[in-house]
Amino acid sequence: MSTIDDIGYGRQFSGWYDRIFPRDEAARLTAQRLAELHPAPGTGSLELGVGTGRIAIPLAGLAGPVTGVDSSPEMLAVLAREADSADAAVTGVVGDIRLPTGDDTYGLVYCVCATLSMLLTAEEQQAAVGHAAARLAPGGRLVIETHNPAAVVELHDGQRHISYFVPYPEPGTGLQTYSTLVADAGMWHVSHIWHEKDGTTRVGTEASRLTTPDEVDAYATAAGLRPADRWADWLGTPWDGRSALFVNVYERPA
Repeated sequence: MSTIDDIGYGRQFSGWYDRIFPRDEAARLTAQRLAELHPAPGTGSLELGVGTGRIAIPLAGLAGPVTGVDSSPEMLAVLAREADSADAAVTGVVGDIRLPTGDDTYGLVYCVCATLSMLLTAEEQQAAVGHAAARLAPGGRLVIETHNPAAVVELHDGQRHISYFVPYPEPGTGLQTYSTLVADAGMWHVSHIWHEKDGTTRVGTEASRLTTPDEVDAYATAAGLRPADRWADWLGTPWDGRSALFVNVYERPA
């Protein structure tokens, strides 16, 4: 891992990522909760896998400047335009989250929207969490959000291949997904088809490693962090093991 290895996610999704994950109330809620977790707002935050800035831009307005690392130049180009349009203090950096990405420290480091699970081995995930922990100032917090494996298994209901369609609020739009679960290998592969109201479609694929909350706890503990909280969603709903995702919060001892 001596060079930046871009898996091509941005080349597939940069032009329509914000159609699938709009800059809506859910994004603002995520940013608000992250701002509340920041131990020293105004001192800066670091996002791993910043993408188009869906979370970083509203967070910058709530808790000060954000540095965002991403391996995709295409995603970072969208981020730059959106941050400039919003006059937001967000700086994009081309980088590989499995590798050291600088020396600055931050009160808040976060990795959301299942970015961690796009690293397909436990060793790569451990490296990413270790480098994230190294960027935390004393008393700082690390926040990781990703899929709950139990929910993915339940979605498939014993089947290896399934498909489903999610209609979006805008008439004539929606997301069609073909999902493959390789449970014995702990892998989840999906291909998405986005349907626009004018009849056009766009296609993208992604692969994820099914990563449990306890695995992430082990990565963080090995990096010298202390588990602080776990939620079932960004509303702070208590974790019960059945939610679609989990949000883990860690602290670096002061």
